[in-house]
Amino acid sequence: MNPYAALLIMAALALLVAIGGLTLSAIVSPGRRNKVKVANYECGIDPTPANVEHGRFPVSFYLVGMTFIIFDVEVVFLYPWATAFGRLGFFGLSAALLFIALITVPYILEWRRGGLDWD
Repeated sequence: MNPYAALLIMAALALLVAIGGLTLSAIVSPGRRNKVKVANYECGIDPTPANVEHGRFPVSFYLVGMTFIIFDVEVVFLYPWATAFGRLGFFGLSAALLFIALITVPYILEWRRGGLDWD
């Protein structure tokens, strides 16, 4: 038997599940669409011209989103460090602590400036 046969079978099953899910959702889902169901939605604020008279969208939403992305990237970069922790020694520990400090300082500055307050 070909060593790639299992891979091809798994790829075919994945494609079958994906196409089957799309087909089943098209058949089972309700077909009635209205203006509310197809409208864009972002952070609880309707993106309509009525919001323009109230001023700009709140910047704190974007600051919290960017903070989440920064810490998400930090965790992704710490995964390889955690797997090789025993072999890195003191240099690996000091490099990880420096990395965490470089990410934490802007977070503290943003917190002190009130960027995370929703008021």
